[in-house]
Amino acid sequence: MANDRTLGGGILAGSIIGIIVYGVLVYLWPLLVLEVTAFLAVVVLLGILAWIGWTMATTPPPEPITEAAQPPPASAPAPAAEKKET
Repeated sequence: MANDRTLGGGILAGSIIGIIVYGVLVYLWPLLVLEVTAFLAVVVLLGILAWIGWTMATTPPPEPITEAAQPPPASAPAPAAEKKET
């Protein structure tokens, strides 16, 4: 539990530092930083789409379900008992 908190605190601190550094870089070199950011965003998005496509193209189709693997059909309900009038 303590290790998770340490890792979470490190991620939080790193994210805040990253935001500050990015803000300074955008202020100093706005065009270059925005071009690099846009390029990396497109690369990541298209990379994820390529990975999904590769996985779909190379994964074999699932085995067909045979009748032996299917559950037996439900039996018909028994007829209700008739009431006798006395």
